Amino acid sequence: MAITLESPEGLPPNELYRHVSVATGSKIVLVSGQVSSDAEGTTVDAGDLAAQIERCYRNVATALAGAGATFDDVARLNVYVVDWTPDKMPVFLEGIDRASEMLGAKPVPPLTVVGVSALAAPEYLVEVEATAVLD
Repeated sequence: MAITLESPEGLPPNELYRHVSVATGSKIVLVSGQVSSDAEGTTVDAGDLAAQIERCYRNVATALAGAGATFDDVARLNVYVVDWTPDKMPVFLEGIDRASEMLGAKPVPPLTVVGVSALAAPEYLVEVEATAVLD
């Protein structure tokens, strides 16, 4: 496996993600920001942050599969959330838990959550992009 996820001693514990991703592979897969759209491009789960997060992770998984990768190969995730405030964290975690259950694995690579004022369309509440590394 080309990715090793670590949480070095001296950094705060975090169940949501690992602090460090060590990539030793030679093929980099960059997945563009995925939003809550189905295969036809129709926005789904309007107004439901947890459901949109789940759909975004599912779409990332589909994109990764197209490149021969899985969440086990992900070195980093960036998540953009409209009007982010810390009180949204329980809903954010619910969406990740739902995606993890559906995917059969909990994606825990280094993760950055960025609050933004808007995304490409007003119905999008979240967008997730990924970087994966393969041998």
